[in-house]
Amino acid sequence: MRLSTLLAMLPWPLPALLTWSVAWATFSSLRVLDAPTVIALLCGAVIGVLPAVWSPWRLTRWRRGFIALGFPLSLALSGSAHDVPAWAWLLPLGALALLYPLNAWRDAPFFPTPRGALQGLNRLAPLTDGARVLEAGCGLGDGLRELRAEYPQSRMDGVEWSWPLRWACQWRCSFARVTRGDLWKTDWSAFRLVYLFQRPESMPRAVEKAGRELQSGDWLASLEFEALQLEPDAVHHCPDGRTVWLYQQPFTVRPGASTLLP
Repeated sequence: MRLSTLLAMLPWPLPALLTWSVAWATFSSLRVLDAPTVIALLCGAVIGVLPAVWSPWRLTRWRRGFIALGFPLSLALSGSAHDVPAWAWLLPLGALALLYPLNAWRDAPFFPTPRGALQGLNRLAPLTDGARVLEAGCGLGDGLRELRAEYPQSRMDGVEWSWPLRWACQWRCSFARVTRGDLWKTDWSAFRLVYLFQRPESMPRAVEKAGRELQSGDWLASLEFEALQLEPDAVHHCPDGRTVWLYQQPFTVRPGASTLLP
């Protein structure tokens, strides 16, 4: 069993305790090596921030924020950083805001697509060679990599609001065109398949946008979260038990469901 799989099984609050322990170990080690306290604080804070933007744990935004702020708050209360200037305590918040801007927290706080999750998707949602595929909210590009494995003849695009994540995604996914932008303001009409791994609260908005911009025959794919107002045209079952819900234009609205489709 992979380490990431084992970590994903940890119950709350073990993810927080593990993160704080690693952050404290990093800070203490750097101080033993006579590194400046500000540098040690920043490194420890970055360790604490990482689970807020990438981790094997599926955490709520509040728990991610709790993890990110736990190390600097405990450091302040301990008195171990008495020589840190006042401005340095803004570094943890700055690191979190830089990696994942606050306005992007309306959407999924960053859920990476598991490896192998989309295997076999091309049989349910076939695309012609050269078709454009978009991952809306691509993070570090895990979804783009899985989509590329399924559609090697397609042209891959990703859109991500956080510019450090966008840069890292482009570096990891040199085969794709990754742009920094708002997935809700990006025009989806040029894409034959739009892939999402968002939140349940985001799905009505995604359905409305897809209904307005996708053309006949195009696909909307959502990992794990179903568009409750639509009947799926196909359902893909991932090896880890998750589900990819597939909807093809023109969408079929469930009887009695309220929808914002044009």
